[in-house]
Amino acid sequence: MIDPRVAPLRRMQAMALGLLLAAVAGLVLSQWMGGTGGWAWAKAFCEAAAVGALADWFAVVALFRRPLRLPIPHTAIVPQSKDRIADGLAVFVRDHFLGPETLLARLSVFDPAARMGQWLSEPGHVRQLSASVRTLAVEGLGLLDEEAVRRTIREFVISRLRAWDAASMAGDVLGLLTRDGRHHELLDAALSSLAHFLDSPETQHKVSALMVKHARKEWPRVVSMVDAVKPVDALADKLAQRLAAALISEMREILSSPQHAIRLEYEAWLQNFVVRLKEDAALIAQIQEIKEQLIAHPAVQDYVNRLWDDIVATLRQDLATPASSVIQHLEAGLLGLGRAVAADPALREAINTHVLSAADQLSDTLRATVTTHIADTIKGWDDQHLARELELSVGRDLQFIRLNGTVVGGAVGLALHALLIGVAPYLH
Repeated sequence: MIDPRVAPLRRMQAMALGLLLAAVAGLVLSQWMGGTGGWAWAKAFCEAAAVGALADWFAVVALFRRPLRLPIPHTAIVPQSKDRIADGLAVFVRDHFLGPETLLARLSVFDPAARMGQWLSEPGHVRQLSASVRTLAVEGLGLLDEEAVRRTIREFVISRLRAWDAASMAGDVLGLLTRDGRHHELLDAALSSLAHFLDSPETQHKVSALMVKHARKEWPRVVSMVDAVKPVDALADKLAQRLAAALISEMREILSSPQHAIRLEYEAWLQNFVVRLKEDAALIAQIQEIKEQLIAHPAVQDYVNRLWDDIVATLRQDLATPASSVIQHLEAGLLGLGRAVAADPALREAINTHVLSAADQLSDTLRATVTTHIADTIKGWDDQHLARELELSVGRDLQFIRLNGTVVGGAVGLALHALLIGVAPYLH
């Protein structure tokens, strides 16, 4: 593909060359015509114009290459000074574009928080951003090394489980439950449920059946003798009813008496157990051993190993649907953030303060990195490539120097010729 800058440069070079040739042709013609009278003025103009054109041609060409390929000193300035130009350009960019004061001043005027809030307040912008996030997320899931991720998750989860102080946490939970008498509420609920269970005829019948079954097994002769007088099943039913009534009565007494002995024993036992969970080394070791057994259980290991697969499958399935819940939550969060920033001056000021602080901290690193990158990039270019790029960029404008040199040179020639004519009488 031809660089579009080539044709304009060629046209300007042709114009400058044509003007030079016209000056040389005029010089030859005026000399051939005798160089007197009006031709003397033409000769003066064309001679000076040709000299000016040639001088400016030499100056322009010498920037990029050796004129006529002659080893003239201080020519081909750009290729010969590539490293110096690279360092100079890098320092110029660093000092004038990447200075901390310049960057911070531009950021302050830019007001990044307000612009971010305005941009995120537009639903269309948020949809564009979320669509990009969806695409990146789907592609990112495909690029991940799944085995490495599984291994990392497994190691992380197992290490966190092993580091988890289960006994201390259980003590904290029980301590929270016992605060403000909450454990008594739990005891009351348990006793009420048990009383309701024992008051059930079905439960009493089951208890009666168990007693008869046990009595027939342990004391078969006694049961036979009693059964001859009165059915054992009937006696067992009455005994079960009385036992249930006695237990229910005891439970109601416990429920109605805050200072009941059983309630106080329960309080003491629970408080002591909370302390033991944090201080009893033997109990802590037992709980730790149970935890290790659970961690080593095949079902737990299999669950941890499949955790990443489940996460990826869920994410892919969700992101593949138009009504993705992840994207909907993301869009709602971004819209909410945008509206909050747009409506809250204090929040905008806080964000701008953090942005300016971060920019100030990064400016030195950015300056050094960008400066080195610019210098190394230019130094890595081929000498002729650099000269060619600069010539295509500014060469067209430089041809105006040649045009101006031709015209200005001719004008100077006329002025000098007029001066010589004016002072000639005084020289004789």
